[in-house]
Amino acid sequence: MPEIHDLTALEQGRAIARGELSSVEITRHYLSRSERLDEEVGAFVRLLPELALAGAAAADSAISAGQRPPDQPLFGVVCPVKDLDLVAGVPTSFGNPALEVTLDVDSNVVAALRGAGLVITGKTSTPEIGLPCYTEPDRLPTARNPWDLGRSAAGSSGGAAAAVAAGLAPLAQGSDGGGSIRLPAAVCGLVGIKPSRGRVSSGPFSYGVGDLATSGPLARTVADAAALLDVMSSHSGPGDPLHAPPSAGSFLAAATRAPGRLRIGCYTSPVVGHTEPSADVRSAIDSTVELLTELGHEVVAIDPPFDRSAVGLFEVLWSASAAGLDLPPHVESTLTPLTAHLRERGRSYHAGELAAALAQIRVMARSAILATAEFDAVLSPTATDVAFPVGSMRNDADPAADFEAQKQWASYTAICNVTGQPAINVPLNWSREGLPVGVQLAGRPYDESLIISLSAQLEEARPWLKRHPSLW
Repeated sequence: MPEIHDLTALEQGRAIARGELSSVEITRHYLSRSERLDEEVGAFVRLLPELALAGAAAADSAISAGQRPPDQPLFGVVCPVKDLDLVAGVPTSFGNPALEVTLDVDSNVVAALRGAGLVITGKTSTPEIGLPCYTEPDRLPTARNPWDLGRSAAGSSGGAAAAVAAGLAPLAQGSDGGGSIRLPAAVCGLVGIKPSRGRVSSGPFSYGVGDLATSGPLARTVADAAALLDVMSSHSGPGDPLHAPPSAGSFLAAATRAPGRLRIGCYTSPVVGHTEPSADVRSAIDSTVELLTELGHEVVAIDPPFDRSAVGLFEVLWSASAAGLDLPPHVESTLTPLTAHLRERGRSYHAGELAAALAQIRVMARSAILATAEFDAVLSPTATDVAFPVGSMRNDADPAADFEAQKQWASYTAICNVTGQPAINVPLNWSREGLPVGVQLAGRPYDESLIISLSAQLEEARPWLKRHPSLW
């Protein structure tokens, strides 16, 4: 008999709807696993057993009363929230205890989760203000990779990815401003979707200069991730500056639909950094191209769609977003060297430089979209290598070198944050050492459905669900 955490999120939702399992039973299972395993994994900043069990009991009561919404397949299923997003009445630390606040309001994406009957079991670990691609905050848990606890779960949604990969939750909410969903998904063997700009509400706060970031799902299967994206994109708040056009049908339906024969561009040359992909990553791309060809798709080698000169513009926006946070003086002294470095760098730009960078990067984004418009999707690595050892990238003595190391490893994902295109990490491959190696599929603007359909086809052809880390 499979254990509860062996079931997909959608299987759990169906079991709850049929009365075979209760939401409370499932929630207790995940809370128990988290209490037992999370000291090793470091997925959670805090577990929320009282909130979770109350939410699960409410879901069970609704089902008993015949009030389960028929269009909510994840009703009663567990979904933790990244500790950059507000949950009413729960402390949010933003990766630094000195930043901790408790407000009586949910982020819009959290309100969407609650409205769909999902159960929040905890807040997942994130680096300070979500800035680096590793999750090693001071005085808060380091998110470790369940496939090798000596390695990083990446970042900034590292805690979310670690929770799902370790079986501490069936899926999780994350956010992505330069790869922060897709990179943890790549190293933890998960599906991670960065939606189109404006697909998911950023309220009540802004995601920073350039609208680079968005919330999105992490899950073990394409269908689970698609179902969670349906939930996340269902709630928009007044004042949201951007709204993606409605999709034609649900994203979950797209995961059950054949994509048809597609024309797919493929590149491996790094864009943000200069480090070429490792042998394991090259092998993963070659294997994926072979599978796509077997499935009847045409794969065409292309140059990267973004000129390297865009990297400096992205860095202006990234550091300006860090500098734009209004922090009290007593907090400044608690910041990590990387955050302090980026804030100092951001403050060095005058208004004209920032405005010029924003205008130029939008022009370059338009050019990049046009450069790949003939393709239905674009394949690339997600990162240049497998998961790196914990502590090997963070460099407090030289934060500029720290940031440069991040650029070399995370060289492919930020492009889609600049263009606003949707992108997905597909966990098709493993390294010679047995570590996950993700590949990225980017779609046309606002066309999450097609890359979801294509990813589901790849999953059906080469299933990964039954591959687990040893602590599973």
